[in-house]
Amino acid sequence: MSWSDARAHRRWIVTQYLLSVRSVEGAPVRSPEEMAPIQAAVGEVNAQLQAAGVWLFAGGLHPPETATVVALSDRGDVVLTDGPFAEGKEHIDGVWVIEAPDLDDALAWAAKATAACGLPVEVRPFQKIPKETTGR
Repeated sequence: MSWSDARAHRRWIVTQYLLSVRSVEGAPVRSPEEMAPIQAAVGEVNAQLQAAGVWLFAGGLHPPETATVVALSDRGDVVLTDGPFAEGKEHIDGVWVIEAPDLDDALAWAAKATAACGLPVEVRPFQKIPKETTGR
């Protein structure tokens, strides 16, 4: 049985992975001419992920300064704050969510992703939820 067939039958719990593209604050902004081949390469990786049956979701994000943080105050009130939560110099530019049979497979996809976008890609597995609680 192929990976796609097994995934469709949900015979076992597969692991979902977050592949997040990282950028460094203050890096030069790429021109539309510089972005065109990058977008084409990312589109090709997306097509490969979909053809392999591991694609769940992907998307690019607006710059960090467009973020709004929703948090609870010490009194339990909801507080909205403009700007990113993390005060670090690295931010997430975009993400893929994939299902893969193991970490090695997820890392192989991340290698293709980083080659396409030219930025580091962090790979993190989602926590597994017992199949009986997912309703799948």
